[in-house]
Amino acid sequence: MSLALYRTMQVIRQTEEELARCHQRGLIHGACHTYVGQEAIATGVCAHLTKADSVFSTHRGHGHALAKGMPPRELMAELFGRSTGCSQGRGGSMHIFSPEIGMMGTSGIVAPCILQACGGGYTSMLLKTGAVGVAFFGDGAVNNGAFHEGLNMASIWKLPVLFVCENNQYATEVPSSYASGNPSVASRGAAYGIPGIEVDGNDVLEIHRLAGEAIARARAGDGPTLLECKTYRTRAHAEGMGDFTYRTREEVEQWKHRCPIVRLRTTITAIPLAGMDAAAVTTHLDAIDKEVATLVQEGRAFAEASPVPEPSTATQHVYAPPKPITTAAKSASTRTITFSQATLEALSEEMAVNPGIFVMGEGIGKRGGNFVTTKGLYDLYGPERLCDTPICERGFVGLACGAAMTGTRPVIDFMFVDFVLDGFAEIVNQIAKMQYMSSGRLKMPVLLRGCIGIGHSAATHHSGSYYGMFGQVPGLRVVVPSSAEDAKGLLKHALRCDDPVLFLEHREILQTKGPVPDGDYEIEFGKARIVREGRHVTVVALARMVHQTLSVCEELERDGISVELVDPRTVSPLDTATILQSVHKTGRLLIVDEPPGQYGFSAEIAARVVDEGFNDLDAPIRRVTGAFCPTPYSPSLETVVVPQPADIAQAIRDLMRE
Repeated sequence: MSLALYRTMQVIRQTEEELARCHQRGLIHGACHTYVGQEAIATGVCAHLTKADSVFSTHRGHGHALAKGMPPRELMAELFGRSTGCSQGRGGSMHIFSPEIGMMGTSGIVAPCILQACGGGYTSMLLKTGAVGVAFFGDGAVNNGAFHEGLNMASIWKLPVLFVCENNQYATEVPSSYASGNPSVASRGAAYGIPGIEVDGNDVLEIHRLAGEAIARARAGDGPTLLECKTYRTRAHAEGMGDFTYRTREEVEQWKHRCPIVRLRTTITAIPLAGMDAAAVTTHLDAIDKEVATLVQEGRAFAEASPVPEPSTATQHVYAPPKPITTAAKSASTRTITFSQATLEALSEEMAVNPGIFVMGEGIGKRGGNFVTTKGLYDLYGPERLCDTPICERGFVGLACGAAMTGTRPVIDFMFVDFVLDGFAEIVNQIAKMQYMSSGRLKMPVLLRGCIGIGHSAATHHSGSYYGMFGQVPGLRVVVPSSAEDAKGLLKHALRCDDPVLFLEHREILQTKGPVPDGDYEIEFGKARIVREGRHVTVVALARMVHQTLSVCEELERDGISVELVDPRTVSPLDTATILQSVHKTGRLLIVDEPPGQYGFSAEIAARVVDEGFNDLDAPIRRVTGAFCPTPYSPSLETVVVPQPADIAQAIRDLMRE
């Protein structure tokens, strides 16, 4: 075992030193964060892992990838920006993916790996695979909220996770002695009821022993462990950066003399291996050094000779390949049920056939959700598939990312979409980008749902919509249904596709009733619905604004104004073609949207119609939108910041006069 550990450390060290030279030669286009000095940690931990175990890492992740089994040539090619790299040139130093060996990715953002490892552990717990999720992170991450939320979730659910803090004394250039009120990372485990162990991070044999015990506990169902490895990086934070404004040359030299590779070599030669004297052991170690040197040089040559990615591939893998709609046509037989009943029916039916679906949120277990989104499902599927959470939105959104990466389909129920914002970074920087950064090898079937909209004096923290903002995020599907029939069909599709979906339900229409077909059906994203056909003016509206517009159409018809009402149903993708066809017929366009008009969804529709349908317009495009202000509490104030039927009717009349 000690020889295998030695070889792995040499692979890491020699690869990193070669990469540092390549950075100086200009072969690496961006950042290069080396792992020199910390090799014992990745080596000691990953020696216990199989391909089924998942590693989630940080920006200093080269060593973790190599220790997990990535060939040096794939790592080097990635940093050279070549198509043969582990992320096919999409990631560079900070975004390293190889899900084939359980290397689930590294991140340029501090700490999301902690939450993603919890997700890997949750998948293992749910599917009973026996796999372990491992998070590697630096001392800077322990002062981030993700650390605390992650450890707490792992503790309360006894997740099979190993948290490995590589305490190299500095978070970029800020010493941990300054940044932490409690300088002991390991001691923080006790605050969450999990073992916290401090170890010399340059002693690979002790790390190997302790990591083995922690991983065995995790596999046995005894929960997580926090392992603090005290170590030091002996190169700059990133290649090319200044290194001696915040630490001294003497300090760096002292740590170089504590080199983990030299330490293991000394230990091995001091206690000769079976059948080998000290000289034979030295010869064998020298042979390992030489073999690794050849491997690294061949890897560099391979990387340098590899082609760059084709420019035409730059926008590939933003979304997963579409799945065909496999259900039969909608049944002619319908029932009249509420919007809420329709979505509950869709979720229940999909959970019955897909054991990988689980739901997380506050009060969604026995209680059934604040808006009865999961009513009765807890009794059918139990606490692992209907999991009540602490109030830690960033935590369980990040967990959902890791769970999706490792083979399950999480449904995150936010109650109110305003609460999504606490998990915004995990959605935008992780969930939405994961398929792209992994070149399509990782799917991200995460469903994020929550209520939107103004009403019932909920005031400013329970009345947001934000779909225009999320519609700007590549990789994310944004769905906003207005009817019970659409809600069920679109939710079914969301629960079957491989893209992350933000599914937004206006709470003021949750109890509206409508016909819903019997049986199984789904509605494809990006297909607008003509709610009402008309001849004179096109109105585009979403969610509650569809109902507000419908309420004035008959009155306008009596006055000789025929309204065609288009409901896009999905913000992203947006069915521009249907809107353009309607405008071609009517010559006039009014966009009705509850959120403010500035920089939002209504502006996007107007821009697309001007770009592609300007010649069809007989009058300027008009908009009726919410006021550009936070949502007030008093009913007299609330009424005037959201479009009312009278506002819509007047805007249509005014448009017809232009």
